[in-house]
Amino acid sequence: MKIGAYFAYWEQEWDVAFLPYVEKYKRLGLDVLEISGGGLMNMEDDEITALREKAEENDIVITCGIGLPQEFSTSSPDKRVRTAGMDYMKRLFDAMGKLDAKLIGGTVHSYWPADYSKPVEKRKEWEISIQSVKELADYAVQYGIVIAVEALNRFEQYLVNDTNEAVRYVEEVNRHNVKLLLDTFHMNVEEDNLPDAIRKAGNHLAHFHAGEANRRVPGKGSMPWKEIGRALHDIGYQGYIVMEPFVRPGGTVGSDIKLWRDLSGHADNDKLDRDIKEAACFLKGVL
Repeated sequence: MKIGAYFAYWEQEWDVAFLPYVEKYKRLGLDVLEISGGGLMNMEDDEITALREKAEENDIVITCGIGLPQEFSTSSPDKRVRTAGMDYMKRLFDAMGKLDAKLIGGTVHSYWPADYSKPVEKRKEWEISIQSVKELADYAVQYGIVIAVEALNRFEQYLVNDTNEAVRYVEEVNRHNVKLLLDTFHMNVEEDNLPDAIRKAGNHLAHFHAGEANRRVPGKGSMPWKEIGRALHDIGYQGYIVMEPFVRPGGTVGSDIKLWRDLSGHADNDKLDRDIKEAACFLKGVL
């Protein structure tokens, strides 16, 4: 089981230089570098090549995360918005192909964060989203890309909130390269029982985000990690475990995540490095 982290743990913006993180991750004993799809889209081909070669050299796997902005919603009833989102995702898959990144998780199926100032048409958007993701899956297959639809808590999205909905969603899409992503932060809000939800996901689970209920690094909160580990073993999970902590406010990241207080203890980057390294060791011990 490979352990990784989302780059934004250290950052206040989504679009940054990812290349320096490869050697940092190697030094910290991490296996998987998760980057933002939006950041990847802004990279030139030579930058993508350099990142791929550096990752291969250091035996680091690169995965992508995406929270499509509202103007690119793939579940939008507005055909112009939906078409823009589909075009954006296909171009992102092209970039992932150049990077040799094989998995993308997040709100490929809609947009993030939800705009609750407008009425929610969940049933209608669900059907639209199913058709969109079928088309995206068929396009992504040429690159061997798996789309991991994330179940997000009710405050951030409305289309897929828990494991029951996520399983029903991927079964309706019915494409071999469309799976689901579970995140302990969101699960803590929506699930009655986290281990049971993991067992419900079963072989639909392709990606797993690990973090405490307040988004600190694993091991610094109250998540039932041993029980989570047993559930992952029960379903024979062989995918990646990617930590997605957010502990420092500020910038676009802090605003989007709604992080308004410092959870790091005013840590510098060296302290953040030590904390994430300890968290990786903790996860390896309990999962």
